[in-house]
Amino acid sequence: MKFDGIILDVDGTIWNTTGVVADAWNRTIDDLFPQVPHVTAQILQGQFGKTMDVIADNLFPMLSESDKKILMSKCCENEHKAIYHNTKNITYDGVVQTIKTLSSRIPLYIVSNCQKGYIELVMEKNGIIEFIKDFECFGNTGLSKDKNIRLLVERNGLKNPVYVGDTQGDYDACKKAGLQFIWAAYGFGRPEDENYFAKLEKFAQLEDCLN
Repeated sequence: MKFDGIILDVDGTIWNTTGVVADAWNRTIDDLFPQVPHVTAQILQGQFGKTMDVIADNLFPMLSESDKKILMSKCCENEHKAIYHNTKNITYDGVVQTIKTLSSRIPLYIVSNCQKGYIELVMEKNGIIEFIKDFECFGNTGLSKDKNIRLLVERNGLKNPVYVGDTQGDYDACKKAGLQFIWAAYGFGRPEDENYFAKLEKFAQLEDCLN
């Protein structure tokens, strides 16, 4: 099957920021709403991939809607700062080199349920800005992942792209958007069935999916 584009998820596919993010969020929680329980990297792995409003509902149910927005906004602000200054390697093995190699063969894109500015940070920290043709996210549009996928597909005139992600939510979004799905099995989750195009134990195996 010949694809004319690869659309990438971020968290659980390109890198794992959950340890860094948990620390940043917990400091924010302590500063603003100390009655809210701390999060852990494991808790965040179960939430990442959902839209930010859903994550706030799941993690901060004791807060009012306005306070949820305040806390989530500040968590995201401090998360960006923590990731920007992070010096640990949190990117999965082979991701950057594979992206650089694949970009000469096929256009690469990113669609995520993340907040505004996060994808730009991902690209900057990994040195892949020039290799990603376009991107879209919930923070920019307020749309669900399947709709953002379709938006990017239509904007770039793609006929047969494939999406690479790690969770059931990614898989469901692909089915709604009419795309084939490649499962990053090293990430945070797994699809409920095996009707995906391919399974990656390592990101570098993505090159084999094009042969």
